[in-house]
Amino acid sequence: MKENDTMEKIVSLAKRRGFIYQGSEIYGGLAGTWDYGPLGVELKNNITQNWWDTFVKKKEDIFGVDSSILMNSKVWEASGHVDGFHDPMIEDVKNHKRYRADHILEENGVENTDDMSVEEMDAKIKELGLKSPSGNEFGSVQQFNMMLKTELGAVESTASTVYLRPETAQGIFTNYKNVLDSIHPKLPFGIAQIGKAFRNEITPRDFIFRVRELEQMEIQFFIHPDDQESAYENWKKNAWDWLTSIGLEEKDMKWHDHTEKERAHYASVATDINFNFPHGSKELHGIHNRTDFDLSAHAKKSGANLEYFNQETGEKFIPYVIESSVGVGRTVLAVLSGAYTEDEMDGETRVYLKLSPNIAPVKVAVFPLLKNKPELVAKAREVFDEIKKVIPNAMFDDNGNIGKRYRRQDEIGTPKCVTIDFDTLEDDTVTVRDRDSGKQERVKIEELKSLI
Repeated sequence: MKENDTMEKIVSLAKRRGFIYQGSEIYGGLAGTWDYGPLGVELKNNITQNWWDTFVKKKEDIFGVDSSILMNSKVWEASGHVDGFHDPMIEDVKNHKRYRADHILEENGVENTDDMSVEEMDAKIKELGLKSPSGNEFGSVQQFNMMLKTELGAVESTASTVYLRPETAQGIFTNYKNVLDSIHPKLPFGIAQIGKAFRNEITPRDFIFRVRELEQMEIQFFIHPDDQESAYENWKKNAWDWLTSIGLEEKDMKWHDHTEKERAHYASVATDINFNFPHGSKELHGIHNRTDFDLSAHAKKSGANLEYFNQETGEKFIPYVIESSVGVGRTVLAVLSGAYTEDEMDGETRVYLKLSPNIAPVKVAVFPLLKNKPELVAKAREVFDEIKKVIPNAMFDDNGNIGKRYRRQDEIGTPKCVTIDFDTLEDDTVTVRDRDSGKQERVKIEELKSLI
């Protein structure tokens, strides 16, 4: 199957079954924005809740925050984003449409663009004689700051410029001292956050992979500088293990260590877990050693004392930080891409999502065999009500014949389907069908909860 065909099929399924819609669609959409539908929001919430349970609720040394999207502009000056948060941009000189210069080069077979400077990209585009998609000449490659600006204040002349945060990490760093003073954690400890970030992407593309409004799941783990190597390796393992725990297969993932030119200005060492998306092997999860860059920068800019004091040894120091960061949208896309499966069942082509049961938006669907038999519908409702008490993500479905219901539930990734038939009325057994194999078995109603 061609890669583009796979992405098109995933996009089509996502809309048809209520996972993801184009943002502002009735007005023609808005590039780089997407809305999550009834099943999509359940899948997304299952992923974020699984992440939060794994790294916050089940751990004693990681604490959650939820910081504001709008922050004092000095935060972004100190962090280096005002001066350094750029992408290489190139413009069509006639219609003034803008494009990512590295994307233009990649689409024309140039590799390793992450290692190229703006000047090198400009020279390569001129050397290859590349034209814009409209067939016009390009201008020169320039750095384009991706932060979105807005103004606070009722009067324009006195309004102050602020930015929609381009990352969630700085909300953690600016609250580091608050957490330290209120919770009194001992090193090492982490601060976690799930939240929105905004980037003025020049050319958003590849469905929900590159967008202008995104959601991040991040942990900043504060450590003694002497422990940076072991902590970095530990968080690499944590990231890999979590991705496999939600159903991503190891064969679809690989490590990509950043070169010196690729690394962000704050990182001494960095690596990504790349996933085999339909549009290629791309970054999914990043692990960075941010050293003491952020806390030192904020201490200098704000004048606040951000040192950690070890009461046992009397040592004072600025902690180093290991960052674990993964995008929610990219994780959703990785999950959908990895789960999308086509096979043949009962002589017909079948499409199903092989979702891990721990994140599937619907865990179990309950059917009456026939919707025009009141006694079957009543019994199905009774079974459904009991299941839903312990499995909230359950669905009642009596639309269409039983075969169509199975196919519909397969396509949204429901692991188990329970059918109530005439035998159920006699012996309190039901048919349980497995999504992946299509196999069916008779089970006592009282055994359903533990089975599912």
